[in-house]
Amino acid sequence: MKQGKFRRDSMTESVRIVLAEHLNGAGRLFGGTLMAWIDEIAAVTARRHAGVHVTTACIDHLSFLKPAHEDQTVILRGELTYTGTTSMEVRVSTYVESLGGQRDLINVAYLVLVALDERGDPTPVPPLIPVGDEEKEDWEAALARRAFRTANTGLK
Repeated sequence: MKQGKFRRDSMTESVRIVLAEHLNGAGRLFGGTLMAWIDEIAAVTARRHAGVHVTTACIDHLSFLKPAHEDQTVILRGELTYTGTTSMEVRVSTYVESLGGQRDLINVAYLVLVALDERGDPTPVPPLIPVGDEEKEDWEAALARRAFRTANTGLK
């Protein structure tokens, strides 16, 4: 069995500026662009944890809470919330950051990624070691999402 790792070991942040090319017809950040950014940051987070290539198995939850507009700074933060045998759940929180540094949450997404060996087959990942009450609560919530996915889609 692989040695466990901590959330802080794989946490990933990405910073983007919303450009005109990222906008939809309403002048807001296009949801598809944000989804691509979310998938990318989740993959980097999972790769850091697993140490191997990964693939996205599902986007379990995605909530657009507020829009982002042209010339705003967008911060994406990826954190592991759960590990199974070969899968990992990553939460990506997206913020708009003001020029003064204040962050306003605009999106939360949960993705499940699977670690892949050199043949492209699922491979075991190191267990996640939750530290503190918040990380343990995140783990328990991830277990509930996993149970719901399994019951409704067969996907773990």
